[in-house]
Amino acid sequence: MRTTQFPATLRRQWGLDLTPAQLYAILRLRQDVFVVEQNCVYCDVDGRDLEPGTRHFWLEADGTPAPLAYLRLLEDPGGVLRIGRVVTARMARGRGYSRRLMQAVLADVGDKPCVLDAQTYVAPFYATFGFVVEGDEFIEDGIPHLRMRRTP
Repeated sequence: MRTTQFPATLRRQWGLDLTPAQLYAILRLRQDVFVVEQNCVYCDVDGRDLEPGTRHFWLEADGTPAPLAYLRLLEDPGGVLRIGRVVTARMARGRGYSRRLMQAVLADVGDKPCVLDAQTYVAPFYATFGFVVEGDEFIEDGIPHLRMRRTP
């Protein structure tokens, strides 16, 4: 069941331009969902958030700096762009925020190829954006994933 979206503002920021407060809020959301909620102990702070080519996309509710939803876009070797860390705060799920973020990042990506490693249960969501499964399911940090690629 879909619910009405909260008013939310799309933010885009290069990694090196993030303020400490923005980076903290992003890392907090990722930790709350990926580490605590999904009970998955892994090293989320991987050294890539502040790389010169890293772009961060998030939606924040009007009047609060805490992100409702977030994703990260990395530049991998060979010119392939990697979408990752797609996450929505528990209280904001079911409102289309991940879809809105994916639309924004793909508009920025244009015709460049991109990949992502989707948790298996959300692969159909990414397929709606033209991503196709590439290879077999694999386990990452105890969670089944599928590598997916979009080549416009």
